Amino acid sequence: MALESPRPASRRHRTTSTPLPEAPTGDLRVPVAAEDHVQGLDTAAVTMVEYADYECPYSRRAYSVIKQWQREVGVQLRFFYRNFPLRDVHPHAQHAAEAAEVAANQGKFWEMHDYLFEHQRALDDEHLRQGAEQLGLDTVSYEQDMARHRYAGKIEDDLQGGIQSGVRGTPTLFIHGARYEGNHDRESLLRAIREVAAVSFPPEDVPQRRVGRS
Repeated sequence: MALESPRPASRRHRTTSTPLPEAPTGDLRVPVAAEDHVQGLDTAAVTMVEYADYECPYSRRAYSVIKQWQREVGVQLRFFYRNFPLRDVHPHAQHAAEAAEVAANQGKFWEMHDYLFEHQRALDDEHLRQGAEQLGLDTVSYEQDMARHRYAGKIEDDLQGGIQSGVRGTPTLFIHGARYEGNHDRESLLRAIREVAAVSFPPEDVPQRRVGRS
């Protein structure tokens, strides 16, 4: 899986037309925190952080692969999602990210996260509102939060944190804080996860309780 690139000369899409400052490309510079969106156990053998864009087709493919990982490795994986909207090339990415954060405030971040990737070709404001209705959100509150851009600051924090960690395109993955540089196909990623899990936990020590939270 390649990173999205709107220009043939570059394999990574930059977030703005302004040159970005140089940043390390190996390590996650912003540690996971309580305000992050997470699925999985705190004691999971593997921690993965993804920076992604709801309108990016490569992020959509990664979404499908990650779903497969979660089914296959179960409680061995703790997964964090962070926003990295590529605003220059994806006109709906910012509002889609805001819709997910509004849903998080109503306890339905992961439901909206999945909805956005599964309806990636319909991310204009009207379709986002229809998604909110379909998921059972309080649409009055939803519309107020969207109109006020209540969570734009959080999205910008995610974006800037990604830039600090050397993120230049989507999707970008970090496994145990180290940037994953391998192929993004299912087999390669599963192999990387299982290698980390084998070091972190012997099979008999893997916890058996699953949790998920916004």
